[in-house]
Amino acid sequence: MQKENIVELKDISVAFDGETVLDSLSLDIKDKEFITLLGPSGCGKTTTLRLIAGFLEPDEGDVVFEGKKINGVPAYKRQVNTIFQRYALFPHLNVYENVAFGLRIKKTPEKQIKEKVNEMLKLVNLSGFEKRSIGTLSGGQQQRVAIARAIANHPKVLLLDEPLAALDLKLRKDMQKELKKIQEQLGITFIFVTHDQEEALTMSDRVVVMDGGKIQQVGTPQDIYNEPENAFVADFIGESNIVDGIMLKDYFVEFSGAKFDCLDKGFAPNEAVDVVVRPEDVDIVPENTGMLTGVVTSVSFLGVHYEIIVDIGGFKWMIQTTDEHFVDDKVGLYIEPDAIHIMKKSKYSGLYGDYSSYSEELDLLSEPQEVEE
Repeated sequence: MQKENIVELKDISVAFDGETVLDSLSLDIKDKEFITLLGPSGCGKTTTLRLIAGFLEPDEGDVVFEGKKINGVPAYKRQVNTIFQRYALFPHLNVYENVAFGLRIKKTPEKQIKEKVNEMLKLVNLSGFEKRSIGTLSGGQQQRVAIARAIANHPKVLLLDEPLAALDLKLRKDMQKELKKIQEQLGITFIFVTHDQEEALTMSDRVVVMDGGKIQQVGTPQDIYNEPENAFVADFIGESNIVDGIMLKDYFVEFSGAKFDCLDKGFAPNEAVDVVVRPEDVDIVPENTGMLTGVVTSVSFLGVHYEIIVDIGGFKWMIQTTDEHFVDDKVGLYIEPDAIHIMKKSKYSGLYGDYSSYSEELDLLSEPQEVEE
C-alpha cells in the first residue's frame, strides 16, 4: 500500500545575506518513514529541518503538512518536535519533570502525565531514573531523556538535528539501533540530519543526499550506495574509485586503457562518462591475468581488511582485500561486469575518486612544507 506524504517541500528557496542556502528544493516525505538528510556542512540540511519545524520561513516556495500549506504557522502550532544536537534539557529539572514538561504546558491531567512519562521512560530504557538530576547522566542517557521528552506529546513528525554527534563511537552505534527501534514502535515520521554516511545507511528507509542547497539524489540506502547518480554522491557515500570512461555502446565501456563488459545502457555511442568501482569489488590477481595492471604504493591494515593503493597509469586506485600485498608489488586487477557502475558527466566530474593524496598524506605531514608565493 502506498504511504501518504506527510510533509511536502515545494520549490523552496532560502538565502541568508544574499547567499543561496536552498535552491528550488522539492521533497516529499512519507508518513511513518525514517528519512535522512545527508551532506557536508553548509549543504542546507539543517536549514531544511528548520523550515519544517517552523523556526524559519522560505523566501520562495511552500511547506505542506498533511496536504495543508503551513507557511507562517508558528512552530508551537505544528505537530512536529525537534531534538537538537545539544539536547536542550532543563538542568534544574529532574528526568521525570524534563519528560513531563511539554505535557504540563498542554495542561494534561496529572494522572495522564504520570502514565505517559513512565511509558516513555520505559521505551527509552530509563525506568527508575525519574528522580535523577540531568547533571548526573551520561551523554547517552541525556539523549534518551531528550527523545522521551520529544515523543511524549506524540508528534506526527520528529526532527533530529545530528543528535548522535556528541556521543562516542560505540554509544553512537547503540543509539542508531535504538532510534530505529523506537521509530518503528511509535510509527511516527523521523527526519534525521547527519553528515555521517554510515549513520544514514544504517537507519534510513530513504536517504536524501544534499550539496550546495540542492538535492543530488534520493533513494534507499542500497540505491544510493550501488547506483550513485553523480561523482559527488559516489564519493560521499563510502570510498569510490571514479575514473574517466567512454561508453562505447550499451553494456561495453572503456577506461584506464582497457575495455570492459558492464550492465549499464542508455548512453550515446562513445559518450564520455564517469565510471565508479567500489574498492571492495576489485580483486587483486597475478599481474599476467589482470584486466588492468599496476604497482602497489601503499598498504594499510584495518583489522577486517587491508586498504591497498595501486598506481595504474598515474591514477591511484583503492582496493579493500583480506589478502596481504606489499609496497612495490606489481599486481593485476580483475573487475566483474556488475562491479562497474556508469554515471553521466556532471559538475563534480574529475573532483573525486583518485587516491593520490590519500597515499601521500602521511609523507606530506612529515615533510617540511614550502610556502608558495
